[in-house]
Amino acid sequence: MASNRKFARVALTAATLAAAAFSTAPAHAASYQHVLLISIDGLHQADLKRFIETNGRSTLAQLAKSGKLYDNAQTTKPSDSFPGMLALVTGGTPAATGIYYDASWDRTLSPAGSDCSARGAAADFDEAIDRNPDAVDAGGGIDEKKLPRDPANGCKPIWPHAYLRTNTVFDLVAAAGKTAAWLDKHPAYDLLAGRNGTALADFYAPEIAAGAQDHDVHKTEANDDLRVAALVNEINGLDHTGARKIAVPTVFGLNFQAVSVGQKYAGYTDAAFTPSADLAEGLAHTDRSLGTIVAALRAAGLYDKTLLIFASKHGNSPVDPKLVRKIDGKSLTKAVDEAVKGSLAHATLDDVGLLWLADEAQSKPVADALMARKDELGIAHVYQGDELKRLWGADPAQDARVPNLFVEVQPGVIYTKPTNAKLAEHGGFAADDTHVALLVAGAGIKSGVVADSVETRQVAPTILKALGMDPSRLDAVRAQHTAALPGLGFTK
Repeated sequence: MASNRKFARVALTAATLAAAAFSTAPAHAASYQHVLLISIDGLHQADLKRFIETNGRSTLAQLAKSGKLYDNAQTTKPSDSFPGMLALVTGGTPAATGIYYDASWDRTLSPAGSDCSARGAAADFDEAIDRNPDAVDAGGGIDEKKLPRDPANGCKPIWPHAYLRTNTVFDLVAAAGKTAAWLDKHPAYDLLAGRNGTALADFYAPEIAAGAQDHDVHKTEANDDLRVAALVNEINGLDHTGARKIAVPTVFGLNFQAVSVGQKYAGYTDAAFTPSADLAEGLAHTDRSLGTIVAALRAAGLYDKTLLIFASKHGNSPVDPKLVRKIDGKSLTKAVDEAVKGSLAHATLDDVGLLWLADEAQSKPVADALMARKDELGIAHVYQGDELKRLWGADPAQDARVPNLFVEVQPGVIYTKPTNAKLAEHGGFAADDTHVALLVAGAGIKSGVVADSVETRQVAPTILKALGMDPSRLDAVRAQHTAALPGLGFTK
């Protein structure tokens, strides 16, 4: 990396911090007392439509009769879990949140356990930072010795929540003196706890990678069940353990993993979204779990006071099993090195390639070399330079976290070992990655289908409007002019 280069490290400015301390007076009358956000990871719009049509008595079918279905909802690009989740609760894309993937790179940070004499470090916020990634309780949570360090802050470890550049709906709810909670698949979702780590009154994240639960639909269902039980406790005014009383959260929710795991390791039988037996089981189990949640809300007298939002952080690609093509990621990283020796600083590979280089000046020659071997490497296009600014609002010359190259793969390509049992992945730009399910249901919402194109980041301002709060208090909403979802009455 050229020594004279300076990178922007976007943080909360004094003005932004002042905005976070705003008056908590509602912007308008609240339509709901609570918002329950549920991400069914992997669920495509076509999956939801098919499931409702073939399971007319299911929970999702009943909810759809009293809610708005969004036929053309798009998640973020890259379509990874972290940017997908953050879109839902910040209203922003990675250009605003500063987070492009759960496993990424920051040119200004230093490696975990180092003395901060070196610059450039992996920011891998997944099971890799657990004390014990093979334990459901992660061995007690996050091991700070595994976190990257910040030379600008006394070489202290950077926790996931401190890595996020924007505020979230949880921050604003907590600042208003109300309760926020979240349940997810890794302790690394501490990401959502706010800049000072206190926005969530309750947080629970049983490790999905423990015992390779994330490779088997039935094991994943058991992990999902832990979060469902925790959510029912919260609905009943208890923390996730059921041992401590808390206020029923104003904004809360969880994610389901069984559908995503079913897509990855069992897949579909054809290109028409016909699920395999294990994937069908994952869908049915998730729907039964939703029935448990709805029943708990009704029993607690909260159903008519709660807006329910069902979304997905990402889809998985490809749906068509005939398209699956596995390419060893080492082939791509080797090609980068052969193009410009020593140029690769870091690579994140799934059904996408994010490449951080030692110098921005190396971007074009590396991109040209990769495109010259596009069929061999399964590449559709390599984005760099002005394309990143135009399509993502991102500039690796100015922002320490932006990849120098975004590699869009050909349909069906996954960068993994050919022996890997995986049949699909996410992170990429294909419709199978990004065209996700979105359903909003609640008392007073007229049922119907919205055909307009929307983005999942519109969920965040919708949450605040439902609660009578001002969406413009979200940093990303102000910066990127994110509108609330259309067609809900209270979002006009």
